[in-house]
Amino acid sequence: MAPPFRAEHLGSLLRPDELLEVRAIIRDKGISPAEAGLPAIEKKAVGEVVKLQQDLGFKAVNSGEFNRTRFWGLLWDEIEGTIRLQDAESSMFRLYHPDVVSLIEKGRKVMPGESVIAGSKLSHNPSKSLSNLSELQEVQEFVPKSEWGNIKLTMIAPSWFHMRYKQGRAYTPEAYANDAEYFADVAKVYHAELDMLYKAGLRNVQFDDPGMAYFCSQDFRKGWDEDKDNIGTWEDLLDSYIKLYNDSIGGLPADFHSGIHLCRGNFIGGRHFSEGAYDVIAKKLFENLNVNTFYLEYDTERAGGFEPLRYLPKNKNVVVGVISTKLRQLEDKETMKERIYRAADFIAEGSGQTREEALKRICVSPQCGFSTHETGYPLSMDDQKAKLSLVRQIADEIWGEP
Repeated sequence: MAPPFRAEHLGSLLRPDELLEVRAIIRDKGISPAEAGLPAIEKKAVGEVVKLQQDLGFKAVNSGEFNRTRFWGLLWDEIEGTIRLQDAESSMFRLYHPDVVSLIEKGRKVMPGESVIAGSKLSHNPSKSLSNLSELQEVQEFVPKSEWGNIKLTMIAPSWFHMRYKQGRAYTPEAYANDAEYFADVAKVYHAELDMLYKAGLRNVQFDDPGMAYFCSQDFRKGWDEDKDNIGTWEDLLDSYIKLYNDSIGGLPADFHSGIHLCRGNFIGGRHFSEGAYDVIAKKLFENLNVNTFYLEYDTERAGGFEPLRYLPKNKNVVVGVISTKLRQLEDKETMKERIYRAADFIAEGSGQTREEALKRICVSPQCGFSTHETGYPLSMDDQKAKLSLVRQIADEIWGEP
């Protein structure tokens, strides 16, 4: 089999204490990663988490995102032309964007933490864009070369930083005159990055894109409509993002599997940022976005029902995220299997197939990662293992395939 596999997980896994402790030493004492011994500790942790995934029967293994401190990693810091902002003025941001709403503190006029804009023309520099490549290579060390094609690398959405900014504020006036120019260069950067990773052996990429799910939020859509600075409708923005993806992945080799993961936020403490069913974007997203697979959050009523899966084309797959990484309680296996069958029935209805035919395009996973940021999540290591084991059991009993 090639990706996607019947049992999947979405990328981030709980970090071991040893890794967290050495990162804390680096942060608190201001010493270099090499002085603190981070490379050896990180490599050991990655090797152990790859083995955990293999032992649990997962084919699309990854680093657990142990090389990162937050799910979007360092790619945007490595793009030529970017400027990193710290505690940027809130006036730069769409104050109705779910992340911004949740993170800007009352009484403060800044967006806490780091953000990135384009200060000059964006370009890909292979000698600088190293984080994704080194993460891939570290996982490859623990996987037989014959199985390198199964390794999954998660990558932040190309629209990740753009969506949060007010119209025209994702870049300086000196860098770009409009969004179309900006998107054209972002697509070139992502295409070059993916081409470099393909040549290094990557055949399976999952774009993490909370922003795409934010279109499902009535509050976001209402905020967009009321924002007189915006050019065009929110549907126009959705079209632009779909084109951005298609331009980023267009022309890549046919055996390079791509997917997009939509979620409504998985912040520290398992906190979500938005809610809303897929109905308003499903037809356009499923039909027009040229990825192979959609990894969809479906653990609670926040995501709505399975009805939008009627629009899934026959040549695309869906990974149904019915297991929660936010709640410690283990789901009932038979109930989850029934939910998968329910999803299959809607896909079958929309494509004129039988349930059995529709099931061939379905897989199962948790709804999101277990540790989107480095620390602060509610599940224990044992909870995580039990949830992953449940995913594998469900896949075995429904499909009996990897």
